[in-house]
Amino acid sequence: MSDKSLYLWVRLAKDRVGPGSGETAQLKAEVSRLKADLKRANEERDILKKAATYFAKLSG
Repeated sequence: MSDKSLYLWVRLAKDRVGPGSGETAQLKAEVSRLKADLKRANEERDILKKAATYFAKLSG
């Protein structure tokens, strides 16, 4: 058996549509959505940190 055959079989097994593949797609979509939410929350946090620093300098 060649390495190429083994890699082809593994790739085909991963791509195979079967039971549970819908769950996998849903989980991937949820992970993607959660990553986007986390990125937005981190950006908002950074903006609020900068604003707090700016206003702290102004007040005192």
